[in-house]
Amino acid sequence: MTATIPSRETRLLLDLSERIAIVLLFVWLCSRFYASLDETPFNLFFLVSEGIVALFVLFRRATENISIKPFDWAVGVIGTMLPMLISPSGNGWPIGVVFLIAGLGISLGAKISLRRSFGVVAANRGVKCDGLYGAVRHPMYLGYFLTYAGVLMLNPSVFNAALLTLWAACQIARIIAEERVLLQDATYQAHARKVRFRLIPYVY
Repeated sequence: MTATIPSRETRLLLDLSERIAIVLLFVWLCSRFYASLDETPFNLFFLVSEGIVALFVLFRRATENISIKPFDWAVGVIGTMLPMLISPSGNGWPIGVVFLIAGLGISLGAKISLRRSFGVVAANRGVKCDGLYGAVRHPMYLGYFLTYAGVLMLNPSVFNAALLTLWAACQIARIIAEERVLLQDATYQAHARKVRFRLIPYVY
């Protein structure tokens, strides 16, 4: 059975809706975390991290080579929005700052490499092989995992732990979806042969 390709107008509407939703969620996130900055000032790094995501979504490059599978859209959009539902809790572990800053540095470095090729739903906006992408194929996700591990340590709660467990499952699904799309590109096939690991060297 052949999948129906959405019209250009439908794709534009989906893209615009996604951008608006992420910006509104980021504003809501800031309003909820603002009061916690006195007690947990390092939460500011979390807000910076999410603000960068919102900024890159706003100014990303358009592409025609994007997955039209509903599941890929679901894990992409939900996986991006879930961290913005995290709630401040206080009484965190200071070691979380190390994870948060390390993750922020890695994910920011990956975003700089991508520039406007950043996306939420699996798509080919150009293959990147240099910089952090020469170490693992999805360094941005590695940065995210470290960042949110740090956020959870700084804001421990059952709700946040459950939220980030679901988020982690979405990220693995996103990686699999992105690989499926990108492996249609001969350049990425060569990159995958050279850089064996997707997320963590010698593990996955």
